[in-house]
Amino acid sequence: MLNKILIIEDEHSIATLLSYNLVQAGYETIVAYDGKEGYEMAMSEKPSLIVLDLMLPSMDGVEVCKSLRQQKINTPIIMLTAKGDEFDKVLGLELGADDYMTKPFSPREVVARIKAVLRRVQAAPAEAQDSSAPLIMGNLAVYPERFEVFLNEEQIEFTPKEFELLVYLMENKNRVLTRDQLLSAVWKYDFAGDTRIVDVHISHLREKIEENSRKPLFIKTIRGLGYKFEEPKAG
Repeated sequence: MLNKILIIEDEHSIATLLSYNLVQAGYETIVAYDGKEGYEMAMSEKPSLIVLDLMLPSMDGVEVCKSLRQQKINTPIIMLTAKGDEFDKVLGLELGADDYMTKPFSPREVVARIKAVLRRVQAAPAEAQDSSAPLIMGNLAVYPERFEVFLNEEQIEFTPKEFELLVYLMENKNRVLTRDQLLSAVWKYDFAGDTRIVDVHISHLREKIEENSRKPLFIKTIRGLGYKFEEPKAG
């Protein structure tokens, strides 16, 4: 079965170019030209991945991304922005986008990014068979083979990228991991040293698993170096 890619892009020429290149690469594509239509298609068509423009009529990309995540739709999202504005990129990632690209871009690069994201998402179950034991630390339990996280026995929802980062941190507990190490291990391709992506995702993890995100017990910041995952001390 072909992976189905939903392209939500109001510029017809860009949507056509992306669709053509993705079909040539072996994907099925569906296209929406405004945010509301794109949101409805994301809910009904259940695509493997969404390419989402930031500036859209009727419902912008930020709102589409936010609404999908609120509905517990964790389909990988690659966000497109013409602005090249750091605020837009960070905002998109904070809302649950898995990656972003700034226009103008090479269609070949978009295809490569899509392949990379899908490879990571679809490889997760196979990798879990080799390492299927749950990761349990304090009141936090992670089940890699089931893509499930429980905090105080209550299930917490994560995007694929957040989940992958959490598993990597837990598998390397008590080790100081630099932002560059995390970029390489979790994102697996060059972000030109844009370590802000790591900080955004760490912040998102803390909001979900820490009792007080400003005084984290699990994910510690090691000033000048990076982050370390620790098991909270009893008592």
